[in-house]
This record gives sequence, C-alpha cells and structure tokens, in this order.
Amino acid sequence: MGPLKTVIRHPLASLRLALRVAALLVALAITLPGHWLAKPPSPWPRRFLAATSRILGVRITSQGRPLLHDVFHVANHIGWIDIPILASLTGTAFVAQDKIRDWPIVGWLARLHNTVFVSRTDRRSVGTQAEELRAALAERQPVAIFPEGTTTDGRSLLPFKPALFAVLMPPPRRIVIQPVAICLDDPGRDLAWIGEETAPENAWRAFTRPRPIHCHLRLLEPFDPGDHPDRKTIAAQARTRIAAALAEHYGHPVP
Repeated sequence: MGPLKTVIRHPLASLRLALRVAALLVALAITLPGHWLAKPPSPWPRRFLAATSRILGVRITSQGRPLLHDVFHVANHIGWIDIPILASLTGTAFVAQDKIRDWPIVGWLARLHNTVFVSRTDRRSVGTQAEELRAALAERQPVAIFPEGTTTDGRSLLPFKPALFAVLMPPPRRIVIQPVAICLDDPGRDLAWIGEETAPENAWRAFTRPRPIHCHLRLLEPFDPGDHPDRKTIAAQARTRIAAALAEHYGHPVP
C-alpha cells in the first residue's frame, strides 16, 4: 500500500500521525537552541526524548533509583520506543547499529545524543568499538546497551552477547552496571519491532496509535563489574537480574 492510499484508507490514523509529527517538530524547535547553547553535558536531548515519549502516548512509571553518572545501563530490547523511554529517566546515551547513523533525521538526532555506533557484521571492528565506548564512559556519560543484539516481544529474553562488555575489563574508572527491565503492557508489546516489519511500518504503528501505552521501568540494584572474572559472567549476571525482574512483573518465568 502506497503512502497516499494509506492516508486515504486511514484518515483518522493519518491525522494522529500529522499531529504527533507536528508536536515533535515543536519540541525539537524548543530544545535544539538550548542544546547548542548549553555546556556539556547538555540536558536538552534528554528533555526532547522525554517529550517524544509523551507525544507518542507513553505513560512511564518506574521502580528504583536511576543512576545518572558513572554507570553502564543494560536493558532488554523491544523496539526503538525503548530509547526515548529509557533516556527520559536516565539521560543515557546508547550503542546503536552503524547503519542508523545514515538514516535521515534519526541519524542526525542520534549523533546529537552522543550515540556510539557499532557494526554487527564487522567482527574486526570490535576492538575499535570498545575503545569508542570506553571514551564515552570516560567523559562520565552514562551509556546503555541492549545486549540481546535484536528485539523481542517483551515477554521473552534472548541470550546476552558479551562482546561490548569487554569495555569493562577493566573499566576506564570506577563504573557500575545498572540492569534495567523494560516492561510494556499489551498495547505497548504490540509495538515490538520483530519479524520482517520495516522501520516505516513500525513507525506508522507507533505514531498512529489511538490509545496510550503504559511502560514500567524497573531500575535494578547496580553491581560492580570488577567482582566478575570476565565479560561473559558480567553479561550473565545482568541477564539473570533482568530475567528475574521481568518474571516478577509478568507473574511467570521468562522464556
């Protein structure tokens, strides 16, 4: 279905899309000058992402205290909606696929938010990626990763890839890991970016939803990576804690 046919077939959804895009442009126009004028670290990207969550109808509750400095956030991954949700509470930067850097508008916004871009296909670049991540952490910038390496439906949890945890062996200074469990309600889980769905298709569903989405963030007790002998055990510890939090929230073990 082409864009024009989509608009004609779903006029109310198209209106919601137009209103939300307009609201995002207003939020960007308000926050961007402040970001350019602010001394680092700038609070404005976090404010823009918080506005993005509200504009998309996400209602966020949280449990636990978010760490804002000297922290490596590790979270489960449902879709791109996780980014404004997590950043709105923590101000964290993210590790993202390098192809996102070239996306129109989105890549530019990601660069403004100090995103660290990594390649999932070039194994030879892992050392370089770890050094870029280490440099970001050295600036006291909180950084978040989604170590599953892909998205799920929110009710399951894939094995964690340990490669990027190498940056913590040893860490550039005393840094703790704070696992975060992202728990979405059923309407939010429907936004999971899985299967063969394209980015525009997923964005259409997110921007045209008529009802709000409820997200509960469980900010778990941080732990010291120095207490673990290698990156694999660090990844396993983070995954175990997130799996337990998801199981407690949903009332059943996480497959």
